[in-house]
Amino acid sequence: MRVLVVEDFEVLARSIGTGLRREGMAVDVVLDGTAALDRLTGTRYDVVVLDRDLPGVPGDEICRQLARGRSETRILMLTASGTIEDRVDGLGLGADDYLPKPFAFAELVARIRALARRTGPPLPPTLAWGDLTLDPARRTASRAGRRLELSAKEFALLECLLAAPGLVISAEDLLERVWDEAADPFSSAVKHTMHRLRAKLGDPPVIRTIREGGYCIGPS
Repeated sequence: MRVLVVEDFEVLARSIGTGLRREGMAVDVVLDGTAALDRLTGTRYDVVVLDRDLPGVPGDEICRQLARGRSETRILMLTASGTIEDRVDGLGLGADDYLPKPFAFAELVARIRALARRTGPPLPPTLAWGDLTLDPARRTASRAGRRLELSAKEFALLECLLAAPGLVISAEDLLERVWDEAADPFSSAVKHTMHRLRAKLGDPPVIRTIREGGYCIGPS
């Protein structure tokens, strides 16, 4: 899941970004509306967490532009204004959800995950292939009844592959979906993380490497 956090209060913005990364999300953080539009133009995000009161381009205008462009990016508005009128106004601009400040971080995570599920084809609550199962909501994975202790990146890689069984996903796509702006596009992060994930999954192998850097989960 790729998330853009747009919040001008830097301490809060960095805190949200750090917390979401610990939840296995790839997160970019910007502090003003102009930078947000630049990122949204060049990168595909599942969800944007958008403050309404921003320097540069206001959050309301960003919301309008995304709605006019029929963007698939879901919008979660954050604001200190929590009245019913403010919420109705925000949703009327094109936001998909609205969360007033202050908020519980667990609720923010749950709302982001709910919105992200709406950016693509519906998926079952539990992803599975053979004896391998993964529960995105509970952040658990197991094989043949054995609990897998996966890092956030390993879990995210496995989730991407299980969400598209039989399809080849390139290393570049995995880097974009699982890592964030800090990732070096020429790094071997995907390869090394995939190596660790395969070791934890054990035998028989379920992840295949396809020529020219792609990966696929499913039968050979």
